[in-house]
Amino acid sequence: MSARVIRDGDAWGADRPSPLALPLLILLALISAGLVVYAAGNWALGAGFAAAVLAGAALLSWYRKLHPQEMAVGEAVPDWTVARAAADASNMAIAVTDRAGRLVCASDLFGEWFPGFPAPPHVTGDAALSDSLGNAARAAWRDGEARVEGIVQGALRLDAFVCRTGRSEDYLLWRFSPVRQPSALDDVHRLLTGEAGRQLGEAGIMAVMIGGEGRIRAANGAFLLRAAGRIDANITGRDFAAHMRVDDKARLFLAREESGGIPLRLLQVPLKRAAQPVGAQSGAQDGPMLLLLIDEPAGNAGGTSALSYIETLLSLLPFGLAMADRDGRVLFLNKAFSRAAGLKEGDKPSYPGDLVVREDQAAVADAVRRFAVGPQMSGDVAVRMREQPDEPIALSLAGVRGLGEAAVLLSLKDNSEESKLKRQVAQATKMQAIGQLAGGVAHDFNNILTAIIGHCDLMLMRHTPGDSDYDDIQQIKSNSNRAAGLTRQLLAFSRQQTLRPQILQLPDIVADVSNLLKRLLGESVKLEVTHGRNLGAVRADPGQLEQVIVNLAVNARDAMPDGGTLNIQTYAVPAAKVREMRTDIMPPADYTAVRVSDTGLGIPPDILSKIFEPFFTTKELGKGTGLGLSTVYGIVKQSGGFIFAESELGRGASFVIYLPVYQGADADQAAQPKAPVRRTETWGTGTVLLVEDEDMVRAVAERALTRQGYKVLTANDGEQGLEVLAGDEKIDLLISDVVMPNMDGPAMVARARASHPDLPVLFMSGYAEEQLRKSIDIANVAFLPKPFSVSQLAEAARDALATRPAPE
Repeated sequence: MSARVIRDGDAWGADRPSPLALPLLILLALISAGLVVYAAGNWALGAGFAAAVLAGAALLSWYRKLHPQEMAVGEAVPDWTVARAAADASNMAIAVTDRAGRLVCASDLFGEWFPGFPAPPHVTGDAALSDSLGNAARAAWRDGEARVEGIVQGALRLDAFVCRTGRSEDYLLWRFSPVRQPSALDDVHRLLTGEAGRQLGEAGIMAVMIGGEGRIRAANGAFLLRAAGRIDANITGRDFAAHMRVDDKARLFLAREESGGIPLRLLQVPLKRAAQPVGAQSGAQDGPMLLLLIDEPAGNAGGTSALSYIETLLSLLPFGLAMADRDGRVLFLNKAFSRAAGLKEGDKPSYPGDLVVREDQAAVADAVRRFAVGPQMSGDVAVRMREQPDEPIALSLAGVRGLGEAAVLLSLKDNSEESKLKRQVAQATKMQAIGQLAGGVAHDFNNILTAIIGHCDLMLMRHTPGDSDYDDIQQIKSNSNRAAGLTRQLLAFSRQQTLRPQILQLPDIVADVSNLLKRLLGESVKLEVTHGRNLGAVRADPGQLEQVIVNLAVNARDAMPDGGTLNIQTYAVPAAKVREMRTDIMPPADYTAVRVSDTGLGIPPDILSKIFEPFFTTKELGKGTGLGLSTVYGIVKQSGGFIFAESELGRGASFVIYLPVYQGADADQAAQPKAPVRRTETWGTGTVLLVEDEDMVRAVAERALTRQGYKVLTANDGEQGLEVLAGDEKIDLLISDVVMPNMDGPAMVARARASHPDLPVLFMSGYAEEQLRKSIDIANVAFLPKPFSVSQLAEAARDALATRPAPE
């Protein structure tokens, strides 16, 4: 490139004498002579000075002609050779203008881009562009520099930079530089490291850009995850070939996946820069390149046949499996998966997220995408199914490769039975806790009722029918007995009531209660009774079993307001059948079952889990205590059995009771009821030691026994009882509460028997005898449940004294 220098239309350096130089010189000599004459007053001196000036100018002109180069050294002329060298080394069009706007210097590239070497700002015929450049020139003269961007000149897009320069800053330097166009390499780099690269990864495409030397310049997350194990791994500058391997069949694999990897298909896209050297070939093999890697699809007939075979195999498996593609669409699911997901026959969801609640759909979709594009791995996601939103289950996912479109394998366990067992265990645990609470409340309440009933009995002894207070006292006692009935129901629910078990057959109990049921059910409800064969005997309290059947029948009647059918069925359940039920609640054994079912309205699912809770009722206020089914539950559990409720809305409800078959030696011998001992005399003699920690119970029991003729000594707990027993007074009968602070009744009796082995003992408690059997397992003791009346206490004391050995 050469530089062209212009001044007054000619090349710089071809100077010629100006025609005005001689007249100016003569005028200068005359002025000088006039000044000398004026100053010295001598015309001769002035003329001589003028002649000397003219002679000096003539000599200087003659010397300049003889030595032009030496004279040019001292002149302040710009050295344009330096500007020429700078212009040759740049890729810019350069021009220099003076204050008059004339072009004094320009590079050849300026002439190529702007033919004819026009002086800026008039480089083009565009008036708007010329105005912009003119404004830039004025700004540069004023501020020192200015800039104009986006100048369009043919196919060029230029930026102009103008600055004030020169020793006296009397020139403007114009630089026109091309705007740098982004290259394909820049575009690809942004694509791989940005949102587009992430979306490529989600589609299962691994993308890598390598240089001509084979080193990695950029890669998307899918390649980083599978090739390096981390999506944030830094592998820039590493050899691409080091991350790949080729097997003996010339198939390409990722080196990190080793033998478990999947063959990859490699697509190469050559890249070229925006500006290439002259003669460079577009897309040269040694230049930068974009590589796209995808899993080798099973697109041939054999692959399709293999996939069909796999789907057939999966459909036969007993556990739920489904396959989804990289986009999360469900490709296949077997019947077990549909059943576990609660789908109807023939239904197929479009996406796995359609199976779960709305809050879990995003998590499922994200997990499917993650397992589809990453390395082969598996994991679980806790989700809530749309059909069962209250019970989170585990959805297992595994990334698969080589199955065509299938990229994720989903597994869902049919946990309906497991969920049912969990509900049963949770229900049993809750009922046990409620039972303990109910038993404790009933025990404390029984102490209060014992005092109320006892005082009523003592008051009635002083009044006769017809007295003004007799009816009031009788009413108080009647209400107290009703309250005692409620506590018995609570104790029955909490499995703490006193039972009198016998060996019996369930059909006999149903037959005994059938006549009563017909009257309770009314004419609109039909009673059907069926009995199975080979029923085993059970050991239970017949009276309590009758109460169970009556309570269930009454609830069934209330569920059929428009009439219906009540069916009572008894049947045998062998141990093999129990094993088939696969329940952890009932141990495998032989049972005799009774099913009470109706054709009523049914029980809603949200209520079914609460029906056995005490005081829970769906009846109107004042029409139910909520203790009927809770009493049934407690009696069955206390008898060693199990009860389950089944119901569908609009299809009635069924209650199934399983009682274990009695395996004792006397199983074939029904217990004969003992003839009651008819004793009406309750008066007695002797000394009774009464040990009771409740003051109100101790007071009423002391008065009741004293009225019956006994001498009564009292104590507050077991320690005081032992002190009284160790005294000089001979004790004929020990009456004690079971549960007391400091020392309870059984511990006191155990120590008392050491010194009084034949001492009769009568225990009394608000808890059931069966509940206390382990603690009161002492020979020759009787039991009186609370609440009791005065007469019941007198009869229990009389019977306990009757067991005393006769004196020798």
